[in-house]
Amino acid sequence: SLRTMAGEGDLADIADDALKYETYEQYLDSQISPMDIYYLEDQDLARQLVELGYRGSGETLKREEFEARKKAAEEAKASKLRNAPKKLASADKDLSHFPFLHNLAEREDLVRNGKLTSIIFLRDKNSKGQEVSGYIDYAHRLKSENFEPYFERKKKLMPKPSDLSYYNWETQHSTSNSTPNFQVIADNEAGLLFKNKRDRKVINVDPKSLPGDNSRRIEIKTQEYLQVVIYDHVTRRKT
Repeated sequence: SLRTMAGEGDLADIADDALKYETYEQYLDSQISPMDIYYLEDQDLARQLVELGYRGSGETLKREEFEARKKAAEEAKASKLRNAPKKLASADKDLSHFPFLHNLAEREDLVRNGKLTSIIFLRDKNSKGQEVSGYIDYAHRLKSENFEPYFERKKKLMPKPSDLSYYNWETQHSTSNSTPNFQVIADNEAGLLFKNKRDRKVINVDPKSLPGDNSRRIEIKTQEYLQVVIYDHVTRRKT
């Protein structure tokens, strides 16, 4: 039969060729010469003849094969996109004069990969001139919003009522929320504590206390905010 005349290699080339076309009909049309249509005077008949292997330039894939190859190619493409290393939001940004953003950039890759969790404490004036402060789960924010505008300094990272903890010093409005990475432990004598959900370690953000196992507290000296402290926690997942 015609099918056995083409070797496996040829068939693979044909398949690649087929993937250029959106639909099977377009693929068949690509194999019909203007002469075929001129003689047959019927595009559907010309397509049928190509599909049956009577006409057209060489070996033709059957509809099921075409659909299967096309689906496989689309899945491979999607998987390649999924697994492609994502460009960091901080990539190619000069942050040498912005200590806070520079520190966020240094941590971005580790935090995105789950090797590090960082809680960011910020205290500053909001757009209404009110002093607000809050603890931000960096990993959670990185996942839920685009950080490029922050690294481009088009937007300023500020605490929100949806963060781990938020406090408006003027209105005395306060909120606390657990995130996928941390559970908030409030109202205890030690003050505010954050429990890492992965390794169950507790981070103590009281400046007079030690931050806890595998954690360190870094105060960032900067003009960008009234106060910035970063709590880094290296997660050691229980095996």
